[in-house]
Amino acid sequence: MGLTEWIVNRADDVIISMSPYDVLNLPYDIGVKVWESLGGLIAWLINLIVPGNWLSEALISNEVTNGVAMIVMVLVIFIIGFLTNLTMIWEERKVLGRMMDRRGTKICLLGWGQCLGDGLKTFMKENVTPKAIDNKIYWWGVSLIIGTSVLIACMVPLSPRWFIVNYEAGLLLIFAFFALAPFLILCAGWSQNNKYALMGGFRAAELMISYEIPMLLLFAACVLMTGSYNIGDIIAYQQENIWLVVPQIIGFFVCIVCAIAESERIPFDLAEAEAELVEGWQTEYAGMKWGLIMLGDYFRGFVACALVVIMYLGGWSLPFVNQFDWYWMYFPEIVMTLKICLVFFVFIWARGALPRVRTDQILNIGWKVLMPLAMLNLVITILLKVGGVF
Repeated sequence: MGLTEWIVNRADDVIISMSPYDVLNLPYDIGVKVWESLGGLIAWLINLIVPGNWLSEALISNEVTNGVAMIVMVLVIFIIGFLTNLTMIWEERKVLGRMMDRRGTKICLLGWGQCLGDGLKTFMKENVTPKAIDNKIYWWGVSLIIGTSVLIACMVPLSPRWFIVNYEAGLLLIFAFFALAPFLILCAGWSQNNKYALMGGFRAAELMISYEIPMLLLFAACVLMTGSYNIGDIIAYQQENIWLVVPQIIGFFVCIVCAIAESERIPFDLAEAEAELVEGWQTEYAGMKWGLIMLGDYFRGFVACALVVIMYLGGWSLPFVNQFDWYWMYFPEIVMTLKICLVFFVFIWARGALPRVRTDQILNIGWKVLMPLAMLNLVITILLKVGGVF
């Protein structure tokens, strides 16, 4: 009996009978196809050696196929997110280079290979750990910072068919995990027994708290307008009506500023002010720990850009495109990724054009400028809903 015939006879209805999703999930489908090919080949070879054995049947059973498909699905989503982050790093280097009248990185694939080279170099550096640290908080703090950054990046759906779980409260969960960063950074800075790291931790906490409150008001206005916490429903509302950047133009600009601040990027990089604090709250994290923290920062930047796209720029939708013809006319995952990179270009533009903001200025901007504007945006949204405009 041939390989294809043997697999088909024993694994006909895996996707239909075992899939945990009611709709098409492209990463899960990829995982199923990968295991049907690889696992089926392994099971067929074992069956040739020992005909009729239980192991061959188990390897292509619905339960095993479903479990492996879930693992492959998570890996695929993480790999795509990781490659997107490397592309954002490459974008920043090339754009900043042009802003500074130079070409930027040029190593391999228009300079994209420099990102991989820097990661390898950082991985090979010595892993130094100070003696006088609070060992548990030192390690748990940085692990949770990196872990939550990767988690929320993987929670962001790139299309109706590219997600891990279709959360009914998806946007709320992303905001909740995003808000853990100030506490974790403060703990990590305190645990290093270093005054510069501690000062950086305090600065990061006060910065993020100052800008999270306006972000929550913008989130409330978005949910009030669309009537749902579900990311797919929010984007579907914008596809059927109008992108929220139009009725909530004030909220859009406030969200851009808050997203830059929440990502700890220039001009709001006070917590990592190298000229003042050596390396801020990351001072005593060396080698690959520092490299992973930097990667986590870009994951958070990815999420911040994705939130702007989801709440105001229609997510993966395009204007004048019928939602039922999406899969035939374009790839929504690519559209979502390009929009994220476009918003990230604004972040890079701010970095290249603006100087660092002082501590008192940061707090004044957050509490005295952005907070009233976020409140005004919420009031306008309420009036539009009560007036029946949207």
